[in-house]
Amino acid sequence: MNTAIENRSYQQAIGQVIRRLRRDKGWTQKKLAEEVGTSQSAIHRIENGGQNISLELIQKFSAVLGGQILSVNDTVSQNFLIQGGRELHGKITINTSKNAAVALLCASLLNRGTTLLRHLARIEEVFRIIEVLESIGVKCRWVNEDRDLEIIPPDELKIDQIDVEAARKTRSILMFMGPLLHKMKKFRLPYAGGCTLGTRTIEPHLRALSSFGLKVDASACSGFYTASVEPEKRRLRAGWQTRDRIDEVKNPYPPKRIVLIERGDTVTENILMAAALYPGETTIVGASPNYMVQDLCFFLEKLGVRIRGIGTTTLRVTGQQEINTNVEYSPAEDPIEAMSFIAVALVTKSNLTIERAPIEFLEVELEVLKAMGARIARSPEYYSANGRTRLVDLMVHKSELTAPTDKIAPMPFPGLNIDNLPFFAVVAATADGRTLIHDWVFENRAIYITYLENLNARVELLDAHRVYVEGPTSWRPAELVAPPALRPAVVVMIAMLAAPGTSILRNVYSINRGYQDFASRLNKLGAKIEPSAGLHII
Repeated sequence: MNTAIENRSYQQAIGQVIRRLRRDKGWTQKKLAEEVGTSQSAIHRIENGGQNISLELIQKFSAVLGGQILSVNDTVSQNFLIQGGRELHGKITINTSKNAAVALLCASLLNRGTTLLRHLARIEEVFRIIEVLESIGVKCRWVNEDRDLEIIPPDELKIDQIDVEAARKTRSILMFMGPLLHKMKKFRLPYAGGCTLGTRTIEPHLRALSSFGLKVDASACSGFYTASVEPEKRRLRAGWQTRDRIDEVKNPYPPKRIVLIERGDTVTENILMAAALYPGETTIVGASPNYMVQDLCFFLEKLGVRIRGIGTTTLRVTGQQEINTNVEYSPAEDPIEAMSFIAVALVTKSNLTIERAPIEFLEVELEVLKAMGARIARSPEYYSANGRTRLVDLMVHKSELTAPTDKIAPMPFPGLNIDNLPFFAVVAATADGRTLIHDWVFENRAIYITYLENLNARVELLDAHRVYVEGPTSWRPAELVAPPALRPAVVVMIAMLAAPGTSILRNVYSINRGYQDFASRLNKLGAKIEPSAGLHII
């Protein structure tokens, strides 16, 4: 019997059918995982409705279980049906950071002991890294009512068995390089994926990690980064031939100084992880002090790594010969998610309270919004569960906004966060006047702002980096395919929330990569969003 997806999420409905078919065959979750080529933990999440599932994987389940799971229009992926123009109200609690989560998952490879990450974001990006970890022999298990993730490494990583499909869906796979260079002489990693934001070079990673002996061939067009590691002793012997001071010769781990010509988050994290298992001192000049880098530093300190200069652009790291400790860590809340909900409140002209916002990483954004006329109050400060990150509750009130007198452009921390810039485009479309948005970082992300034209916004694209947005906007509904980049996709969704009538946002995987239960959390605030996939459960 066909049951339309109405009152339950499509993930839960599909999971129930898969569980029933599996049990009918007398299979365990482990057996089913082997048949479809995934992990047992992934099967557990799918059956409990805790993971989005691609149509391709659904077809695999149908084939191995011998029963049709869905009646599917194969040209359609998961969509959101949005009834816009509704005023929202209530409180929303900010989840822990996506970008910190993926860095901490990669950093768990440094530790031979058990790592417990508390309140980890349950998002597609995290699931992909978990799938990669499990494919190379790492045991990952959700515990404490699926709120925390326990990670137990094997005696030896099976890097040749890496889940290539999962790895290619995330740019975070690059951060395996820092830990792996201490654990194997040669390895291969699939080319990195992630958001479609133009060409993003990995040259800063390769240049920096070469200080630790890493050599990477990414030019063979093989689809893989082929890496080899020159032993430290061999490099030291080569260096001794040119040294005059005897104390340098006697030092088995001479200090390293790495100067970054680009203040990138992931490259800083990669160097930090490489330095964590180098017993000498590594100085990183031009380091990113951004929120996810600070979270990684706090975690590494719990592993016994000494780090000076956290929150600045110069880090001094003294690593360990080996890390083997049982550790627990709670990543801080996500400032980008907090900015998302601030934008939701302002664009839908709603009163919302946003709890557990990491204020240190929102100060500039709030000041820009204040200059535009936004009325946002804040609570006294308190600390995140990591004991280091400062939080506040933000009370966003209905506001009449005006365009800023100057352009809005991102800067490295402590400037306006690069990932928060797209939200100012949809906010500017609500404001009276003309706003210049200058996205100088990514090659083509500004182009995605033109999607708002389909919802009646007035947008003038000057070039691939600059766009004028003129408001206020009389929003109208539309049917669109979501941009293939996380933040621009959320920007379009926010505009749809403000547009009276019914909008459809298709192929929202890019949103699920970075936001946990985004639609259902908005629904609790009074939105009306129905996930669908053009399909029916059998």
